[in-house]
Amino acid sequence: MKRLEIGILFFTAIILAIPTAQAAGKPTTLKGYVIDSACAFVKDLKKPISPECALACAKAGSPLVILGDDGLVYWPISAEMPATGQNERLMPYAAQRVTVSGTVYQKGGSHAIVINKIERTGEKAEM
Repeated sequence: MKRLEIGILFFTAIILAIPTAQAAGKPTTLKGYVIDSACAFVKDLKKPISPECALACAKAGSPLVILGDDGLVYWPISAEMPATGQNERLMPYAAQRVTVSGTVYQKGGSHAIVINKIERTGEKAEM
């Protein structure tokens, strides 16, 4: 009986010593538009209508996303815990075409990106 208890304690100690696994992200650079998430899905927009529209939605709480040239929607996420929303960071780029570098994560068909660098590529949405 003592051997079984010692074995269980040893096995438990090994399990607890294993560091928590972290999802594997992939360093990526992508191009696309900063767009309101609702417009990307509900209206199936390929690019934003206007900066004013995107900003109004973002200020009302709708998340801004990156609609990539590959047609995928990338949800900007925080790498810190507790996580923070990324709208404030993205608002200066609302309805702008951007180049984004960061780490992309995939889960259940969704794509998220921890943004390291974002810059305008020059093309703006028409009003």
